Amino acid sequence: MTDVFTPEQRSAVMRRVRGRDTGPEMKVRRFLREAGIGYRLGGCGLPGRPDLVMKGRRVVVFVHGCFWHGHDCRRGARKPAANADYWSAKIERNRARDARNEEALSDDGWAVVTVWECALKSPGVGERLVDAVQGCQATALCGALSGSASSISPPDSTN
Repeated sequence: MTDVFTPEQRSAVMRRVRGRDTGPEMKVRRFLREAGIGYRLGGCGLPGRPDLVMKGRRVVVFVHGCFWHGHDCRRGARKPAANADYWSAKIERNRARDARNEEALSDDGWAVVTVWECALKSPGVGERLVDAVQGCQATALCGALSGSASSISPPDSTN
């Protein structure tokens, strides 16, 4: 299938895809702020440049878009018809990079919380996010943080 846009139009569309301050990221920030949990933006030079960093808690939060990071939900399973080989390879590279970054952070003693875009549509996600972040703090206080990772997906990942 050929692209419905000219190369210039496609370039303009892709330039509008934001990497920070996205809707899902803003929603996660709002949940944490309402719970009184402070965070920093920008990744602080950590592997994978996490969306949110809580240095005192040794917790990082990644907010992943389902399509871009190859989630196993309906939106993440969608495959573009145009240039399909490129997109499937790109998404696989993203998944491999995400796994490497999560492992590097865990090895350095950081707890990694991943929030999927589709999960933000399910009820109770704010409470689950706050519980995950606060649970990581409790784990850190016990000294058993190494290898701690949490993923927040909808209860049934078929959205």
